[in-house]
Amino acid sequence: MPAPRVVYWFRTDLRLHDSPALQAALDLKPECLYPIWTWDPHYVYRARVGVNRWQFLLDCQNDLSKGITKLNGKSKLFVLREAPQTLFPKLFRSWRITHLVFEKDTDAYAKDRDREVVRIAQEAGVEVVMRSGRTLWDSDEIVKSHGGKPTMSISQVQAVGAKLGPIAKPILAPTSLSDPGDMKLDFEQEQPGQVPDVNAKYRKDEERSYDTGIAGPLGNFSVPTLEELGLKPATTPHRGGESIALAMLDTIIANEDYTATFEKPKTAPTAFEPQATTLMSPYLHFGAISVRLIYHRVDEVVKEYKGKASQPPTSLTGQLLFRDMYFAAQAALGYRFGQTYNNDHCRFVPWHLPSKIDEKTGLITGEHDINDASAEEMFVRWREGRTGFPWIDALMRQLKHEGWIHHLGRHAVACFLTRGGCYISWERGAEVFEEWLVDHEAASNIGNWQWLSCTAFYAQFYRCYSPIAFPKKWDQEGAFVRRFVPELRSLPAKYIYEPWKAPLQDQRAAGVLVKGKGDPEHQQKEGDYALYPKPMFDFAERREICIQGIKKAYRVGMYGNHEKVLDGSWREMFDDDAEGPTEGRKGGPGGTTAGQQADGMEAAKDDAPVTPKRGVKRGPSSPKATLSSKRAKGQETIDGAFKKMKRKGKK
Repeated sequence: MPAPRVVYWFRTDLRLHDSPALQAALDLKPECLYPIWTWDPHYVYRARVGVNRWQFLLDCQNDLSKGITKLNGKSKLFVLREAPQTLFPKLFRSWRITHLVFEKDTDAYAKDRDREVVRIAQEAGVEVVMRSGRTLWDSDEIVKSHGGKPTMSISQVQAVGAKLGPIAKPILAPTSLSDPGDMKLDFEQEQPGQVPDVNAKYRKDEERSYDTGIAGPLGNFSVPTLEELGLKPATTPHRGGESIALAMLDTIIANEDYTATFEKPKTAPTAFEPQATTLMSPYLHFGAISVRLIYHRVDEVVKEYKGKASQPPTSLTGQLLFRDMYFAAQAALGYRFGQTYNNDHCRFVPWHLPSKIDEKTGLITGEHDINDASAEEMFVRWREGRTGFPWIDALMRQLKHEGWIHHLGRHAVACFLTRGGCYISWERGAEVFEEWLVDHEAASNIGNWQWLSCTAFYAQFYRCYSPIAFPKKWDQEGAFVRRFVPELRSLPAKYIYEPWKAPLQDQRAAGVLVKGKGDPEHQQKEGDYALYPKPMFDFAERREICIQGIKKAYRVGMYGNHEKVLDGSWREMFDDDAEGPTEGRKGGPGGTTAGQQADGMEAAKDDAPVTPKRGVKRGPSSPKATLSSKRAKGQETIDGAFKKMKRKGKK
C-alpha cells in the first residue's frame, strides 16, 4: 500500500492542542500532510458575518498558521480560495490524495456540505476520517442515546452523558508535522457568484478574495485580509488565536477562587475593561481552544478547592453543558431548529415582524412581514441602540462596536425585544446577533433566543428584565451607560437609567437634551447640546401587554409544526385585539400576514435567513397534531408556570 497522502481540512478547529481529528491524521503516518482551509463563498456572501467576526477568524487562521510553521518550517495553513464542493474533486486528483480528515460539524449547513464532500471523496476513492471534537460529547451520539430527540435541559444532557461515559481527557498538541507534498494547481478555479452578497453593507470596496486565483495574490495560499474582502476596519478590541486563548485560560485557572466559585448569574453584566466573565466563547466558536481542555482544567481546580465550589448549571462547567445541550438540539432538528415554522419544539407565538416562509423548502426566506409600521420602528431603534432606555442602548452599542456583550446583557436585550417590551419575533433578534457577535454559534444563539423568548427551554414568561431596576442592581452610578452612551456621561446618577425624568436644567447642565427618536437621518445635536431619544414606550405598560399576549399563546398551546401554523389558520385561535398580527380569520404560514403589510410598507428583506438555505430538505412535520396533543416533550408545562406565578405573585 502506498504511504497516505492526507489533506487535513481545518474548519471549526483552529488549534493544534486536543484535536482528535488532527491526531487521527497523524496516526495515519502520512507521507505528506496538507493542512488546508477552503475559502467557502457561502460564508463570504451568504451567511451574516459582521466585520468584527471576520477579523477574529483571520486572527485565528494567522495564529494557527504560525503554530504549524513552528512544527514544520515547510508547512503552514494553506488557504485555498474556492468552495469545497467544487475544489475537492480537482484537488484529490491533482495532489493524489488518499485520505481526507476533518472534525465533525453539526451545524445544519455544514452537515449538508460535508455529506456532499464525503460523496465526492468516495467517488474519487479517497478515504474520509471524521472525528468529534467540538463539544464535550459527540452531539450525534447524544441525540442517538436520547432516543433521537433534542436535549431540552441540562439534566437531560447529564443523563445521556452518563450513558456515553466520562468526558474524554484532552490530548497533547503534536510536536511535529509531516511535510506538505507538491502543491501544483493544474486545474482552473471555479469563480463563485457574488449575488446576493448579504455582507455588502460592510464593504467599502469590491470583494476580491477570489480574483487572484486559488493560491491568492502572492501565489502562496495566504490567509486573506480584510482589504481583500473589501471590508471596513474592525472595531472590536478582542483578538483571536490559539496562543491568546491558552494564555487566557492559564490566567483564569491561576485564580482558584474565581474558577471554583464562578456562578454566571452573579457576574456583573455592567463590568467592562475587564469583563466579569471568561470571554472564552469566541475562541470556543472558532475552535481556537478545546472545550474538553477547559472542562478538565476547571474540574481539577474544583476538585482540589478547599472551600465551597459552585456546581452546574451556574458554574463554569455548567456553561459548557449548556453549550452541549444546544448543539445536540440543533443536531436533532437541523434547519428547523433555527425557526418557529415546522419546529415541534418551539412554541408558536403570533409575534410582530414574523419571518416569511418558503413553503417548498419549509424554511424562512430572509424576509419578514412588517405587519405594523411601529413594530418595525421599534426593531430598528432596538438594533441601533436608540430605544431611549440607556441600559438597552448601551448594550446594543457595545454589541455592535465590540462584537460581545455579557450573558445577562444578552438576556436583557432579548427579553426587551420579545416578551418584555416589543413583542417582536425572536428570529429578528437572532439575526442581529448572528451578524454582530464575534462568538456567534448558530446552536447557542438560536437556543438562547428561544430560551429568552420563552418559546423553548424556558417557560417563566412572567419574569422580565426591567431596563431600569435590573442595571441599578449592578451599577448605580451608571458607569457602563456612560461608557457606551457618551451623550449621557455627565447626567446625574439618579437619572442615568431614566434620563427623561431629568429636569430640563439638569439635562442642559449635562450637555444633553432628551427629545425625539434618535433617528440617525436627522440632527444629532441641537445647538451645543447632544440629543438622546425619549423612551419609545412606557415599559410597565408594554410589559403587561406582552405578558398577556404570551399567556394567551401558551393557553392556545400550539407549536411550530401544528397544522394551523403550517396552513395559516392560526388566527382562528386568537382574538382580533390580541397582541401581534392576529386580526382576521386567515393568516399566512408560520405567523405571517399573508401579504398584508402595514400601510406604505413592504416586506423587509433581511440579509439572510437565520439558518442557511442551501441544500435544504424540508424536515418532517406533523400536520395531524391537535390542540390536545401538541406539547413537545422536555418543555415545562404552562400549568407549572402558572402555579409558580400564583405562588410568587405576578411581578
